Amino acid sequence: MNRSIGPAVEGLIPELCRAHHQRARVLFHRLGLHRGQPGVLKVLWKEDGCTQSDLVAKLHVQPATVTNMLHRMEESGLVERRPDAHDHRVSRVFLTPAGREIESEVRAVMRRLDAEITQGFSDEECALLEGFLRRVRDNLRAPRGEANGEGACDH
Repeated sequence: MNRSIGPAVEGLIPELCRAHHQRARVLFHRLGLHRGQPGVLKVLWKEDGCTQSDLVAKLHVQPATVTNMLHRMEESGLVERRPDAHDHRVSRVFLTPAGREIESEVRAVMRRLDAEITQGFSDEECALLEGFLRRVRDNLRAPRGEANGEGACDH
């Protein structure tokens, strides 16, 4: 089925992305974090010591993006990279004590951002919104008619 969204909605998703990015940037900057770093921390809180390749896959970003983020996070004392014990070609990423200690503050900012986003929504509306957003995300990750991302733009 070939549908399009109405003209009143077509610019809304990019506008929402920009607004979310700007608000998140303000809130996380207060913690000394930059774009993407809360996501890295979230992965490492679940799976400390994962590889840089794991981070690339879990965060859906380019390898160079992860490399740059980790460099900045090492400089700020949140993470450290160490060679894998069995394969020295592989680098593993570990939280430092500072990276562990910031978890409650980061999670509080995430909750605050979620609360701001869903202010005035009922529980049912929040559940519907979450379902719709997951479907939009999944649709964007696997566009029909494009094998291996062919035709997609990398920005």
